[in-house]
Amino acid sequence: MSVRTNKPHEIVERALELSRADGCVVIADEESTANLRWAGNALTTNGVTRGRTLTVVATVDGREGTASGVVSRSAVTVDELEPLVRAAEAAARGAGPAEDAQPLVTGGPAAPDFTDAPAETSSAVFADFAPALGEAFARARAGGRELYGFANHEMTSTYVGTSTGLRLRHDQPNGTLELNAKSPDRTRSAWAGQATRDFKDVDPAALDAELAVRLGWAERRVELPAGRYETLLPPTAVADLLIYQYWSASGRDAVEGRTVFSKPGGTRVGEQLGALPLTLRSDPHEPGLESAPFVVAHSSGGDQSVFDNGLPVAATDWIRAGELHRLTTTRHSAGLTGLPVAPAVGNLILDGGDPDRSLEQMVAGTERGLLLTCLWYIREVDPATLLLTGLTRDGVYLVEHGEVVGEVNNFRFNESPVDLLGRASEAGRTEKTLPREWGDWFTRAAMPALRVPDFNMSSVSQGV
Repeated sequence: MSVRTNKPHEIVERALELSRADGCVVIADEESTANLRWAGNALTTNGVTRGRTLTVVATVDGREGTASGVVSRSAVTVDELEPLVRAAEAAARGAGPAEDAQPLVTGGPAAPDFTDAPAETSSAVFADFAPALGEAFARARAGGRELYGFANHEMTSTYVGTSTGLRLRHDQPNGTLELNAKSPDRTRSAWAGQATRDFKDVDPAALDAELAVRLGWAERRVELPAGRYETLLPPTAVADLLIYQYWSASGRDAVEGRTVFSKPGGTRVGEQLGALPLTLRSDPHEPGLESAPFVVAHSSGGDQSVFDNGLPVAATDWIRAGELHRLTTTRHSAGLTGLPVAPAVGNLILDGGDPDRSLEQMVAGTERGLLLTCLWYIREVDPATLLLTGLTRDGVYLVEHGEVVGEVNNFRFNESPVDLLGRASEAGRTEKTLPREWGDWFTRAAMPALRVPDFNMSSVSQGV
């Protein structure tokens, strides 16, 4: 093979050929990004980047067990492969037995597109979006609004090869749009966001129109004290809370008594968490939210194991009709706990609300309560209850007799998403949404709006 060869699948094959370890996993991630940024109703920057990261996992069988060594480097060419492979092998030989050691996954024939060139994004992804954004700038300018924000699109092609014969490939598009509208004096602000695979489903005019309505609501200001309020959580806020719950749903941690899903002698699997028949699920083949159908683990930790690379990922109900059904596990932690093997999946969906009930209709059915825009700065307070704290942002609105009558001050909240699911009195229709707080790490979500009769606004915040 020529040292000038630089195709990802050939990099993977060459690294496997160079390996002298007892087992080897090679992951090549080819990433390209395109982005736009704007401020004050005008584009400010745009750019396109490309990059490669190669991860080599070497496993070495010793008398006391199997050890693993993991090394990742960027911009690796064929010429730089051997030092990388040797570094992973040296790391494995210098490590003690890996607690999560398992036989490497074996599989069938290579993915048919394994030898294809990586998928790439470019500025062309914005071909329809950019002109529409320009039209939104003009309307905002005429309406006395200023638009700020950014659009980002990534395409990551992941190639996984193993010494046990796996040759897998997954292309993951990931797009996000965040749009802020502000009054010229900066005293009023509203936010909207959207996750997308290709920007073909993004309508800047519709988002700007929604923000214009919210800025209008904010023309009247109402000061409210801290307390418990009936609150409508929009899909983005529900997503941020439930993603944190998902990240905290380790089967091993629950069995060891460290989480909200623990109980004396075991876990809460099988327990009814709430009265509403809500199902929290993940599915790598969910239309519009597709994610990798196999495990891609660049390191071990929590409920992720490098030994599970290539393990098939299946549709999983985490909560089924209100009942806790599954907790995340690796093959190793499943063996320790007696729980089924349930790898984490790259999306999250909450179903079971009224498919004909929009957030607007839920507002119309509210006698008196608060309507949130989004949450941010979410932090864990108590893992035993999964109590979270955070702030509201970019618009909290007072609803009276089915109508929004003004904007209120921001709050700090203290709530557990598990408790919220138990106390929620209404769920609307499930919609794809962008989690604002976790949008840099987790974007593929679909959630309903939730009505919570007693959401805990623990203190007043001066945030915007």
